[in-house]
Amino acid sequence: MRRNARDDQKVSRLCRQVREALSLALADVEDDAILELSVIDVVPAPDVTRLAVSIHAPEGSDIHALHEKLERVMGRLRSDVANAIHRKKTPSLVFVFVADSSPV
Repeated sequence: MRRNARDDQKVSRLCRQVREALSLALADVEDDAILELSVIDVVPAPDVTRLAVSIHAPEGSDIHALHEKLERVMGRLRSDVANAIHRKKTPSLVFVFVADSSPV
């Protein structure tokens, strides 16, 4: 199915709203490891019913442990997203950790 420019704008706006909501929500979690995370990007995966959230973690972080911590607070994160986007259905979220791209 082909999307038009208006649909692209809606998707872009939704992703931006989710990114902002998650950035604020993560900053409000009482866990030092989660406080060090930052949301880089949010994109449809493959559509707006599921969003891939690119997360940056400090070098040397235990990604597996961080992923588990995010899963434990997923309900709260989705609730904050739902409040920010005002849609009938809140998209599911998939976290993807992005490694530092510093030169070696």
